[in-house]
Order: sequence, then structure tokens, then C-alpha cells
Amino acid sequence: MIARSAYRARVRRNTTAVDYELVPALLPWSAVDPARIAFTWDETQASEITGVIASMVPPDGAGWEEKSRFTREVTVLLAARYGRWACGWFWAVGEGGGAGAVTHWCCESHSVGRPAETASRVVASLLEWRDWLEELAERFRQLAPPAEAAPEDRSWHLERAATRLVTVVIDRTDAESGWYTLCHTVLTWFLCSAGMEADEAEDVVDAAIGGRFKSWSTPSRTLIDAVGEDFAVDLTGVRSYRDR
Repeated sequence: MIARSAYRARVRRNTTAVDYELVPALLPWSAVDPARIAFTWDETQASEITGVIASMVPPDGAGWEEKSRFTREVTVLLAARYGRWACGWFWAVGEGGGAGAVTHWCCESHSVGRPAETASRVVASLLEWRDWLEELAERFRQLAPPAEAAPEDRSWHLERAATRLVTVVIDRTDAESGWYTLCHTVLTWFLCSAGMEADEAEDVVDAAIGGRFKSWSTPSRTLIDAVGEDFAVDLTGVRSYRDR
């Protein structure tokens, strides 16, 4: 497992500046927070965007490069139309999808086919991604420590938040290949949603997880609790006084 900061550096080295802006794992919370970016959807909208995407699908027999270009072009289209958050539409669960949260999409080789079917998959994936972001925003709100909380109480809330969010990611991904990347992103977004700067949040998450999560391996309850405790202690300097 690589730390998120190392992942970020690797992406910077291997993508263009434009591509970097549309890498879903590296989006800042400010770019995906549903409260900041309105999204309306109706049958007219669905019909229009589905038709446009269908017209972009490469022909039968297209190779990997053409299919990959289709994904990039659709990503640019959706991000321009709805905002940068939309670039997560193709960030699918598992190795082929980049270890993300989307289940309606897999990868170019499996998901790009006939125009109408492919366009429907893209739209379903976009809506699934938006639902995931809205679910996270609500969880963040529910799990955030009260503003007036004492240090020990705040530590308890943060530990609880970390363990629950890790569990949510495991449930979403079945701990498939690279699932910890999504875990890093979600925990970082949680801290940023509470006002922490992204670089500082990434350092906290890197320190808490510390290479302890592995692909194709569901962590034990003991390990999840340990990560949650380290996460909270790093943020507050104290351990929770409450029993879990």
C-alpha cells in the first residue's frame, strides 16, 4: 500500500495538469461537497446527455486506446457540464476501475460496448457517484464532533468516525484490490469537511493507516479500532475516556 501523499506525487509525475485536475482520488472535498455544487436531474437532462455520450462511443472492434480516449472525453464533458465532482463517474470498485466506489462501471474493456448500453452505464455511474457523495456528506455531518466537545469527548467522536467510515468503505468495496485508496480519500474528505487543510488531513490519515490495510484482505475489528484510536489521538493528543 502506498500513502496518499505518495500516490498524489506519482499521479503528478504521470499525468498532465488537466488530467490531474480530473483524477477522482485526488479531488479536494471542496470540489465534491454536494452542499457546494447543486445538481439537478430530470428525464430531459437524462435523454440529452445519454444521446451525446452514445454519439461518442467508439465503434465495434475499437482498441484499448480508443476506449480509454472515450472515457477521458466523457469525463471532460461531464466535469464541464456539472462540475469537477462528476469526474468520479468511472472510479469503480476493484483494480480495473481504480479502486473506487462505483459499481455500475467496471473498466473500458468490460464497460464500453454498444452505444446505447454504454451511455446508460455512464449515466447510471454518474448518478451512483453523486449518491455516494451525498451519503458521505450526511455521514460526515452525523459523525463530526460537537464544536463544544472537551478533548476526551472529541477524541471519542473522532475515533468513532474513523472506524465507521473505514467500515463503510469496506462494505462498499468488499476490500477488493486497492480499497484502501478510497479509504484514504474518504477519511481525508471527512477532516477537510470539518475545516482542516488537505495536506494536514492527508498526513493524519497516512499516519493512522500506516500501511496496515491490504488488498483483498478485510481488516480485523481489532485493527480497525486501532486505526481509529491512532487517528483520534493524532488529532487531539488524548485518548477517549469512554468505552466503545
